[in-house]
Amino acid sequence: MAILLIVEDDIATNEAICEYMGAAGHTVLSAFDGEQGLAMAKSNRVDLVILDIMLPKVTGIDVLKELRKDSSLPVLMLTALDDEGTQAASFDEEADDYISKPFSMLLLGKRVTALLRRCGKNQELKQMQFGDVMVDFSGYTASDTDGRIDITPKEIDLLKLLCEHKGMVLSRTQILDDLWGYDAPIIDRTIDTYIKNLRKKLRLDCIVTVKGVGYKYEEMP
Repeated sequence: MAILLIVEDDIATNEAICEYMGAAGHTVLSAFDGEQGLAMAKSNRVDLVILDIMLPKVTGIDVLKELRKDSSLPVLMLTALDDEGTQAASFDEEADDYISKPFSMLLLGKRVTALLRRCGKNQELKQMQFGDVMVDFSGYTASDTDGRIDITPKEIDLLKLLCEHKGMVLSRTQILDDLWGYDAPIIDRTIDTYIKNLRKKLRLDCIVTVKGVGYKYEEMP
């Protein structure tokens, strides 16, 4: 896992990001204005910065400019300003990615994972063994001692999503948004069917139902 610096002046948003990223296994540091964020980025070993643009004292764009003078540290810009000019300014100053508020924590987490993987901090999950069942995520196949198991690509994607967020509860809505997109005509109870199929086909007891919330992957002793 990685060390993340969250530079966001809204306390509730900052705390929510820290809680989510901490639950995902990352170490998180917080700053609440641009001056503090720049100082922390330069005085701590940090693997990635989540940087708001509209910050007190020093703007996020100016923080990014200063960082880029002597660092290629991955920076994901976070802002409520959803316009081409702001996005262009971010990328002109060599931001690595950009996401607009309001945002899905799951989507933010996926973007952080992608950036960390790009710079060699996270390795992509390619295969996992579940008892006598081997799942090949990159090849979208599953097999056991009897041979190939009939499983769909979407079932593989769902299992991978849960495994990548080990120990974290993902709501049905979060899963739908990630795997099907925000506008997909899929009801949230569809997830229950996919979970049921995964448990049956792969004989899994590591997918736990959290009543009233969603599902999580837990490694069994």
